[in-house]
Amino acid sequence: MNDSTNRPTVIIRSCASYDSDRIESIVSDALDALDLHPYGNTLVKPNCVAAGEKFPHAYTRPEFLEGVLRAVKSRAVPDTDVSLGERCGITVPTRYAYREAGYYPMLDRVGVEPVHFDEVGQVEIPLTHDTRLRDAIYVPEPVASADFFVNCPKFKAHPWTTVTFSMKNYIGIQDDRHRLIDHDHKLNEKVADLQYVLQPQFIAIDAITAGEGRMLTPIPFDLGLVIMGDNQVAFDAVCCHIIGVDPLSVDHIRLAYENGFGPVDLEQIDIVGDVTLVEAQRKASGFRVGLIRVEEYFEGTSITAHAGPPPDGDADDYCWGGCPGAMEEAIEIMRLFDDATDDKLPQTHIVFGAYDGDIDAGPDDKVVFIGDCTSFSGEVAGTPVDIESVYISRDSLDPLKAKGADIFVKIAAVEREWRKTRNDRVIEVKGCPVSVAEQVLLLVKLGRLNNPYFDPSQALRFTNCYLSAKTQNTLRALRRTPYNTPGPAVRGDAAHL
Repeated sequence: MNDSTNRPTVIIRSCASYDSDRIESIVSDALDALDLHPYGNTLVKPNCVAAGEKFPHAYTRPEFLEGVLRAVKSRAVPDTDVSLGERCGITVPTRYAYREAGYYPMLDRVGVEPVHFDEVGQVEIPLTHDTRLRDAIYVPEPVASADFFVNCPKFKAHPWTTVTFSMKNYIGIQDDRHRLIDHDHKLNEKVADLQYVLQPQFIAIDAITAGEGRMLTPIPFDLGLVIMGDNQVAFDAVCCHIIGVDPLSVDHIRLAYENGFGPVDLEQIDIVGDVTLVEAQRKASGFRVGLIRVEEYFEGTSITAHAGPPPDGDADDYCWGGCPGAMEEAIEIMRLFDDATDDKLPQTHIVFGAYDGDIDAGPDDKVVFIGDCTSFSGEVAGTPVDIESVYISRDSLDPLKAKGADIFVKIAAVEREWRKTRNDRVIEVKGCPVSVAEQVLLLVKLGRLNNPYFDPSQALRFTNCYLSAKTQNTLRALRRTPYNTPGPAVRGDAAHL
């Protein structure tokens, strides 16, 4: 829990370009000002959810990380072991995201080892706080054993959680099996629970070119800032104020604040640097966040979306962290890989949640019900349709039995189901949530679109990274069990108490 005698500090600095020397100087000054000296196992975590030519603004840039890593190494005590670790978006090998981001040559230059969180053992972290979703959470061993943690997110909007700054970057400290557990209408609560794993001693966000609107395919926004700090709640609160968002309206920030991780009141935060908060707000004027309901998002397209409430929700509730937002990201990915996406897609109705409205489908329209919790009883073009929810309460989910499916397994599964249902007017797609990757593959089938995973410009590199990751996981499985028990280095709740 944040010590009230030590006011958190947020440092806002101007940085017009991705000049690694300039970034190193800025970060070094901040570490000195905060009197921080990395030590022991120092882990630096970027946001590399997706990277490369098609996703230029989705990830923490390598030039930014190079400046941060140089500064961290220069201020570290002797015998400090610095590494960089991340789990990119699910089904994609982290090796591939690192390669597309240009991380490997940068890491070679600064002498820092890469860690791929999808290729290491997982450690159980017990949770005991009253508001927890479950009694334990699983994270990669390098996260659990980190002595000094540096969070290096990307300054972006998010279609599920409004924003993704420092706290939301923690989604990348879980592998695919555990990442999707509670990644639904409880996503903000999940992010809040992850705060109990460990807290960063230092945060530096890439806000030079920020991303508005979305998180995988964000619209670039020239913000020209490097923002740093030593407390996640305070840090995210200041970032919210920069773009004109009330931090308490972002549920994961509010929950972490209520659980004592830090203040949101600007009067309790020291804001310093060569850019004032007011000046930063001017720079960010017009920045658009996410959080657009799926019905509105698809207005004017060949897709008509319908969304009912998630399980246990009131009539006006919405599953911000699950299937609807994944479809918004999926369509934008398809638009990147197939310019004719909107022209090729047939008239389609897509339904989420417990929907009790009308579906005004034409005689040739497809109607797709997405997600385990989706239900509907009514007529579609004069034909009675009854879709029953098969949602299983999260209370019955055992993380130890969680399974992940790689992208080629998902491709095969979607192909198999499509062959069964391609001539059907009504299609059901089950899962909780149905991931972005699966919804991309659904759109590929619906519109006979170019499959991004077979795109000639990247297929060979992707497959090589996929095979390398599979080999490493096979070797690890032969050497050790996939789960470790908590040892002295695993702090859990003690990390913040």
